Parts: sequence; structure tokens; C-alpha cells
Amino acid sequence: MQTRNKFFDDMSQLMTNAMGVAQGAKTEAETAMKGFVDRWMADRDFVTREEFDAVRAMATRAREENAALSARIAALEAAIAATK
Repeated sequence: MQTRNKFFDDMSQLMTNAMGVAQGAKTEAETAMKGFVDRWMADRDFVTREEFDAVRAMATRAREENAALSARIAALEAAIAATK
């Protein structure tokens, strides 16, 4: 037969409550740290990943267009040289 001990029941309840408080404190600390980091990043004018990717895509297109125009100029110069 098992008997319940009030001391152990109280300690169990205390530990359960302490874990709940610790979890709440952890969540609050994470939220505060995320807010701090977000503000710090905003103050530094860092770009977002989406902005970086957009600019990188624009640069890639510009390089491709530049290469195409260089090839076109070379072809036109060769045509001019052939007619002389």
C-alpha cells in the first residue's frame, strides 16, 4: 500500500512551479534579446537577405548585358575593319 507524503507532494508542486517560472523567464529573455538584436541591426543599416539577393541578381544581369554589349562592339569593330 502506498501512502502519500505531504512533504514530497509539496516539493513536487514547488519544482513544477519553478520549471514553469523558468520557462517563462527563458521565453521573456529570448524575446528581449531578439528585440535588442533587431534594434542593433536596424541602427547599423544592414541589408536584409532579400535586398542582398535582389541587388546580386541585378548585378548578374548587368554583367551579362555588359558581356553581350562587348561582344556586339567587337563584332561591329571587326565589320568596320573588314570594310576598310
